[in-house]
Amino acid sequence: QVQLVESGGGSVQSGGSLRLSCAASGESFSSNCMGWFRQVLGGKREGVAGLYTGLGSTYYADSVKGRFTISRDNAENTLYLQMNSLKPEDTAMYYCAARRRGSCNIGYLITAGTPSAFFGYWGQGTQVTVSS
Repeated sequence: QVQLVESGGGSVQSGGSLRLSCAASGESFSSNCMGWFRQVLGGKREGVAGLYTGLGSTYYADSVKGRFTISRDNAENTLYLQMNSLKPEDTAMYYCAARRRGSCNIGYLITAGTPSAFFGYWGQGTQVTVSS
């Protein structure tokens, strides 16, 4: 059984920074296709950033490009999302996800309308609140 556990969320003022972590555990976890999503209450889950370690490919939504950075520590099996210059519109529940198997066109997968169809592992989410 694979588990993804997010941490690092919190409340910050506009312009502040947070670093989200997603620790993966479980037997033979070896996904090389992972991403971060966010969702506001009543809204759709939105792809924020993705990483395919097989090619070192990354993808960022236009709304976070230049402010967020996705990375992974393979030794620790941990995915990170460094978020700088936060804005009130970044307020959401943030989820990490990993693809179980298959190809990884990360830009396509992160922006797909139904990410749960492509990413089989999800964390429980961590809340990020940015005040103006």
